[in-house]
Amino acid sequence: MLFHLLYPLHVEYSFLNVFKYISFRTFGATITSVMLAMLIGPAFIRFLQRKQMGQSIRADGPQSHLVKKGTPTMGGGLILIAIVIPTLLWADLSNKNIWIALITTLLFGVIGYIDDYRKIVKKNSKGLSGRQKLISQTLIALVAAYIIFALRDTPPVLKFPFFKDWSLYLGYFFVPFAAFVIVGSSNAVNLTDGLDGLAVGPTITTSITFLLLAYCAGHLKIAEYLQIPHIPGAGELAIFCGAVAAACLGFLWFNTYPAQVFMGDVGSLALGAALAVVAVITKNEILLAICGGIFVMEALSVMAQVTSFKMTGKRVFKMAPIHHHFELKGWAEPKVIVRFWIISILLAIFTLSTLKLR
Repeated sequence: MLFHLLYPLHVEYSFLNVFKYISFRTFGATITSVMLAMLIGPAFIRFLQRKQMGQSIRADGPQSHLVKKGTPTMGGGLILIAIVIPTLLWADLSNKNIWIALITTLLFGVIGYIDDYRKIVKKNSKGLSGRQKLISQTLIALVAAYIIFALRDTPPVLKFPFFKDWSLYLGYFFVPFAAFVIVGSSNAVNLTDGLDGLAVGPTITTSITFLLLAYCAGHLKIAEYLQIPHIPGAGELAIFCGAVAAACLGFLWFNTYPAQVFMGDVGSLALGAALAVVAVITKNEILLAICGGIFVMEALSVMAQVTSFKMTGKRVFKMAPIHHHFELKGWAEPKVIVRFWIISILLAIFTLSTLKLR
């Protein structure tokens, strides 16, 4: 919005020429997002408290979590506000990639909202059935993937990091593959959201990483120098990623241990989808799995636990997702959280290093 209002005036007021630069508008969106989240956060939490949007706790979970019962949830609504408004303010709204990312994120947020609402109304921790959630996610992801494919700006290939020329042509299979990435990422972040600030930390590091990757993919000369696919218009997604990172940072102020508010599925499902859409558009699906390794580890731990129990009657971990396993081994909750954050930061650094290891 500001881009369309102010940049045309640069002819008369030369200082407004800065709105032409994605880097300037990314900083603007980032600052706006974190300030917005921190300013409206207290009022948003009070609103959730008045509506009695308290979290229900699994009876079979760690006993230390019972004290969290009643803590306001659905705080992901605050994250979505702090993503959408700054993105609309600072991004080029004629850019189709921005709308794909925003709408997909919001629709996954709607699924999460319905899930959270059912949990709260029915006073249990089940919410939507797994089947209902998966079907809804898949339909939205397929539509988003088809639109990305139909625009033809993003080549239907799977790029392999570390190699300059290695790629796998997917053709029409790109659509189900991209949908799988979006749904998988959404659910992986959702599974990670089990401790105070645990999911937010890796989301911040991953979104900052993809801010840089999106900017590089959208810049012709940088993309040619790094020998990565040039995706026209992908640079604007840096603004979106900046808003995502800053919204999570502002939310972390209230979500850090001991949490004043939980993001709920309305936040975790939306954030996972947001990261995946950017990865799909910029052709960094494999790098998403590396950078978001914490999310992958959490999802794999659940899959391994379920598979092992069904086949052998034995559990691989004391409890899944894996962060609960470490809790039951005696790690204090803050120790689990911070150590997972450290791993996420290292994975982000490694992901960026692949830009030169090609």
